[in-house]
Amino acid sequence: MTEILHALPATSQPLDEATWWRQAAVYQIYPRSFYDANADGLGDIKGITTKVPYLTELGVDAVWLSPFYPSELADGGYDVADYRNVDPRLGTLADFDQMTAALHAAGIKLIVDIVPNHSSDQHAWFQEALAADKGSPARARYIFRDGQGVNGELPPSDWVSVFGGPAWTQVDDGQWYLHLFASEQPDFNWDNREIRDDFLKTLRFWSDRGVDGFRIDVAHALMKDLSEPLPSQAQILELEKLNNGTNPLWDRDDVHEIYAEWRALFNEYNPPRTAVAEAWVDQSRRARYASTEGLGQAFNFDLLMADFDAESFASIVTKNLAESAATGASSTWVFSNHDVVRHATRYGLPNLPDPEKTQDGKDWILAGGAETELNRDLGLRRARAATLFMLALPGSAYLYQGEELGLHEVADIPDADRQDPAFFRNTGIEKGRDGCRVPLPWTSSETSFGFSNSQPHLPQPSWFAQHAVSVQDSHEGSTLNLYRNALALRRSLQTTEELIWLTHPDPDVLHFHRPNGWRVLTNFGTTAVELPEGTVALSSVPLEGRMLPADATAWLV
Repeated sequence: MTEILHALPATSQPLDEATWWRQAAVYQIYPRSFYDANADGLGDIKGITTKVPYLTELGVDAVWLSPFYPSELADGGYDVADYRNVDPRLGTLADFDQMTAALHAAGIKLIVDIVPNHSSDQHAWFQEALAADKGSPARARYIFRDGQGVNGELPPSDWVSVFGGPAWTQVDDGQWYLHLFASEQPDFNWDNREIRDDFLKTLRFWSDRGVDGFRIDVAHALMKDLSEPLPSQAQILELEKLNNGTNPLWDRDDVHEIYAEWRALFNEYNPPRTAVAEAWVDQSRRARYASTEGLGQAFNFDLLMADFDAESFASIVTKNLAESAATGASSTWVFSNHDVVRHATRYGLPNLPDPEKTQDGKDWILAGGAETELNRDLGLRRARAATLFMLALPGSAYLYQGEELGLHEVADIPDADRQDPAFFRNTGIEKGRDGCRVPLPWTSSETSFGFSNSQPHLPQPSWFAQHAVSVQDSHEGSTLNLYRNALALRRSLQTTEELIWLTHPDPDVLHFHRPNGWRVLTNFGTTAVELPEGTVALSSVPLEGRMLPADATAWLV
């Protein structure tokens, strides 16, 4: 007899047009690396439109576009020079409208990235601030301070940028401006009403163009307490541990005043526009970002940061679904994105010796990305199993371009070709995120593997050929077809946001039940286990009889 270990109540909210996002499969596109339609080596908006049939066949419910705005690319487009336009290297607003129409005609929703913490240093407002006097309204849009020292020659504090190096840069008249990220990304002053009103204008601009939702970059950093004296970097790090909303720079309670205004705007539309917060905060702090009075959803990065381990996966899923049930938000699940080492690679590397740390792959890349340390086959096998596990969970699934091809991280990009500011500002400490942003392989033999008729903006390795769409398209057991089959079956089986854990004699096996008789088993162990009764609808690897091998997942109905 099967024992129910944990059950969550089904949501009372119907899965209608207004709540499509609650259990959606969302595919993240990094536009400059997806498909190049004009042969300049850079992916573009028309390239996305060209590949709408591919997205349709893949079976995703929505596309999330990383920034496509005018940008000097100091941070891969996350340094925005104009929030209400398209980078001319990527296309025009007319191209954007055609892409939106093509996606909607295919039944695919559109989510776009909004970057509210900082602009590009090329933004008209920042250029105006540089030309303006101290204390001017132009400078009040950003965070300018006088320096320390006899002549203000020292920065206002010893704060360190997320990308390494100081978080303050001095301008010609001696003042300093704050940038929590690259120096080309000056932070906005969100105490200034003009900033708030302008972002409301931006959200309305894109909503009126048919955008269905927004992904909010660094959603936990907008509000800051810069009361004098400024705390030291060490004090900031200590305050982060409190998780009580009083940190001067991160996850402040007053940031939710901003999102309440945004929610009021989103709710003016029918259906309401959606939003998801990128908020790297403690689990206890996540719910406010995901509340119905706020953005409605927040990324859960817990699975992304976990090793391939049954106990870890079970604990993470249980805690996050309980949180969702208590708050009314829907869970989000993600393994890869534009900021992290691809999960096929992470799962193919040895676990770190420190049990308190999980394998993120960064040290391996920094050390040169030795192939002798990477078990590619094991990593991909585990990635397929983990993804099939994740796609069966209640909530929305976020997929990153190329994971459906089983792509590994490109670890050996020459230093001369790297673009990520984390590499330039953290020399000898981090190689950066370029390895997951390499343009996709569409064919096995054409120029740039079918991505472009020109040299791509990041070099592609020769092994991309075996992962190309053209190679996997008709191969029944390919990773691409596993994703297609899983997404199609997921859509047909998906029902209320309910999950029941079922016991299994092997602690390395997770077994859960979803409504409609949908059962999922994932074997995290090293030996095969027998499947229970039921028809196998899908498995991450071919099965022999009723045995589920190691590092594999099966769906039963």
